[in-house]
Amino acid sequence: MSQLEKIYGVHAVEALLRHHPKRVKQVWLAEGRSDPRVQTLIELASQARVSVGQCERREMDAWVEGVHQGVVADVSPSQVWGEAMLEELLDRAEGPPLLLVLDGVTDPHNLGACLRTADAAGALAVIVPKDKSATLNATVRKVACGAAEVVPLVAVTNLARSLEKLQQRGLWVVGTAGEAEQELYQQDLTGPTVLIMGAEGKGMRRLTREHCDYLVRLPMAGSVSSLNVSVATGVCLFEALRQRKAKVPKA
Repeated sequence: MSQLEKIYGVHAVEALLRHHPKRVKQVWLAEGRSDPRVQTLIELASQARVSVGQCERREMDAWVEGVHQGVVADVSPSQVWGEAMLEELLDRAEGPPLLLVLDGVTDPHNLGACLRTADAAGALAVIVPKDKSATLNATVRKVACGAAEVVPLVAVTNLARSLEKLQQRGLWVVGTAGEAEQELYQQDLTGPTVLIMGAEGKGMRRLTREHCDYLVRLPMAGSVSSLNVSVATGVCLFEALRQRKAKVPKA
């Protein structure tokens, strides 16, 4: 059991059962839960031949930090993709790929929220540096509401070198910076694009910034100078999605 991770929350456990059932070894439900969402989990677990057990909520409270919703699963360790897998993803991509880079985002809640938004906006993958970055854990999966099971998280050893390789493959690197002259809405995001979001409070690192083809900023109308990184990521990704949808000819 020590080699297993505990994943919690209805959405996260359901996503694992749907997309990676072989990773799920045991599902635990709080005593007394019998609503439709739980019945769906029981059916999925049955199809995957995963045992379902019951336990007291206070025991679950001791297992995990966070709101488990009465659902916890014992699963095999999380998979973080490597650079070679990123090449495979790009080879299989249909249409201009959209990649999200998080340059040093360390808060697991922000990473989870960004994964969820990346999935909703159709991003091919989320790329993070191996060092000084949040990685997949139970908190990330809970906040991602299942997106962590379908959006590849790629950890790279040298982010600058990875950006160079992506540029060689024809992708344009767009970084976000508060002092940029050009606004997000003036930037063409319909082609093969790498969107870079900087770390909480610090922004992009110098070397990352130097590898950007374009720098853009979000127009700020109020008194605050910046947005939370997960909120800013949502604005940028959905602007890319809007542009791409507008470019597709209507039937």
